[in-house]
Amino acid sequence: MTVSQWFLYMIEYNDGRLYTGITTDIERRFDEHQNNHVKGAKALRGKGPLQLVFQQSMANRSQASIAESAIKKLPKSSKKVIVAAGHFDLSLLD
Repeated sequence: MTVSQWFLYMIEYNDGRLYTGITTDIERRFDEHQNNHVKGAKALRGKGPLQLVFQQSMANRSQASIAESAIKKLPKSSKKVIVAAGHFDLSLLD
């Protein structure tokens, strides 16, 4: 059985808003979002051009999902701090 590497990512809309998600393949997932693919998030459709502004490797899907949920609850200003730092401190989730 192959264990997948999970990633947390943030995409910036053309108006500065941030979308947060998780995936096992950043390049494929961003392409789905950018090209309005049926598997891309509806929230991002027609909001391009999009820019991948943050990505971080996670230990597993559970950790990625917990981090995604926590970030989605943050105000935009806090998300921008994470993007600028280039790292989300997972110890904040404990």
